Amino acid sequence: MSDTQTAAAIRAPLRTETRETVTFLVKLVIIVSIFRSFLFSPFNIPSESMLPRLLIGDYLFVSKWNYGFSRYSLPFSLPLIPGHIFATLPERGDIAVFKAPPGNSEDYIKRVIGLPGDTIQMRQGQLILNGIPVPKQRIADFTVPITPNYQCSVEFQDSDKGKPICRYPQYRETLPGGRSYTVLDRGDTPADNTGLYTVPADHVFMMGDNRDDSADSRFPPVIGQGIGFVPTRNLEGKAVMMFFSTNGSANWFLPWTWFTAARWGRIGGGF
Repeated sequence: MSDTQTAAAIRAPLRTETRETVTFLVKLVIIVSIFRSFLFSPFNIPSESMLPRLLIGDYLFVSKWNYGFSRYSLPFSLPLIPGHIFATLPERGDIAVFKAPPGNSEDYIKRVIGLPGDTIQMRQGQLILNGIPVPKQRIADFTVPITPNYQCSVEFQDSDKGKPICRYPQYRETLPGGRSYTVLDRGDTPADNTGLYTVPADHVFMMGDNRDDSADSRFPPVIGQGIGFVPTRNLEGKAVMMFFSTNGSANWFLPWTWFTAARWGRIGGGF
């Protein structure tokens, strides 16, 4: 066999191997994209707007089929789905991930409070739904350790067995139908008293459980300040399960800290 033939014989398997690798990677990308678009997608909590239920450093799965599918169900919001197909309204009390108005580019996570036709108002920190105050019961304070993932202002700092913590007044709200959850109320703020909102068709009213630190539907849609009413087509999915949680103290170069930083008691919790 000549040198030319030998070289060609070597290149042929290499081209075949490269083609097979590229084909495998393309198939993998397609499978992962379908899974994330239509079944489950991971989401991590970047802010404290959903305290006390969700902490910075929580990682959860979002189910993608609950509210139907739109372009916002797809990676990079690719405009491949016309309108909003298989659309279903969420239930009041659901924790949902959505593309936040007005930019429709950033993922937010909040609790569904109002559905189309509902009226909503806040009066002195009391949620009024369709003209009726939502029951709000004072319960034990919410506490969270001060860690790299969580700090608080001096007025809310405390200690527990010598360890620094944040302590906030906590309340339990119960929606019509019996769905209940806990919220934080740090005191009087402009968000505690609002005008009367009427949720338009094909929209929902979203609020954070940390009522005094949440840019939500109580505020006009201005990037970084509020989101106004959220179109139902912006809903990406429903929070279903916590699969990991970290307090932020881990060091990538110190593998044992990956375990000491984990908040094991939060993993596996549902919504």
